[in-house]
Amino acid sequence: MDLTYRLAADAVVVIHLLFILFVFLGGLTLFRWPRMIWVHVPAALWGGAVELFAAPCPLTPLENHLRFAGNAGTYSGGFIDHYIMPIVYPPGLTREIQVGLGVLVVAINFTLYFQFLKRKRREKAGT
Repeated sequence: MDLTYRLAADAVVVIHLLFILFVFLGGLTLFRWPRMIWVHVPAALWGGAVELFAAPCPLTPLENHLRFAGNAGTYSGGFIDHYIMPIVYPPGLTREIQVGLGVLVVAINFTLYFQFLKRKRREKAGT
């Protein structure tokens, strides 16, 4: 049973990392799949709010609960713990860094959305 909880916790970490990547770079999907805007905007707003306002992300308590249930109180060994965890929870993460990441999320996505809308206007003018 412990292994099941540990694997579930690892899956949450992978989902967490994928969500973070989607928040930062999901605006790129609009150029291929414009309807992704309905998925990306709420995700980007949530991700930005979590960083800017130090709001709790529900994935972190879920992961910790699963690790506790699996008797894995500390992170040790394995690919996910060694390579992915430091990306999701970097050492030395301060409030200032979190705010900077929140601003970066907004800036990246604003730029992507601006480019997307500019492209759509050109396509519309060309037809």
